[in-house]
Amino acid sequence: MAASMVAEQKSADVTDWAARIGWLVGLVLFVALVYWLMREGWKWRGTLQSDLPELPTAPEDTGPAKLSMSGRYHGSTTAGQWLDRIVAHGLGTRSRVELTLTDAGLDVVRPGATDFFIPAEALREALLGKGIAGKVLSEGGLLVVTWAHGDKLIDSGFRSDRAAEHTEWVDALNNMINKSTKTEGAR
Repeated sequence: MAASMVAEQKSADVTDWAARIGWLVGLVLFVALVYWLMREGWKWRGTLQSDLPELPTAPEDTGPAKLSMSGRYHGSTTAGQWLDRIVAHGLGTRSRVELTLTDAGLDVVRPGATDFFIPAEALREALLGKGIAGKVLSEGGLLVVTWAHGDKLIDSGFRSDRAAEHTEWVDALNNMINKSTKTEGAR
């Protein structure tokens, strides 16, 4: 009886390496295809937004800094539409940021990405938000600056390394906007 039990025992099935390698190659190709499609979609969005003019650069003399802040740039969207990301001219690239507010406007310096300047006359509104371009934060965790570029209104989202600074920035930007609006109306 012991001899018959030993004869009935079988060794485990050998792993089918060809099938495993085939599945692995298929998975890698699928991931590569998804990545390629996402990249093509990003480039297509940039093509659709190609009518956006080049971003302004900071003038030689912007004057003394009123406020400065370091933090993160989370992206830009069409004003009022926090999911309609603008990717043209590098505005869709998240990055570190150094913001400087002067009488001339808002200087946005982004290491590793395109810097730009928002002239004081282009500023429209500043507010505390909670989300932009697919990034959602706590209430008031994002400084959202609305500005005009060409014939388009743009919301740009910034998050300071010290979130307590956001309120000061909103007040300073809105005071600057209100002063320029009153000055324009007096002419």
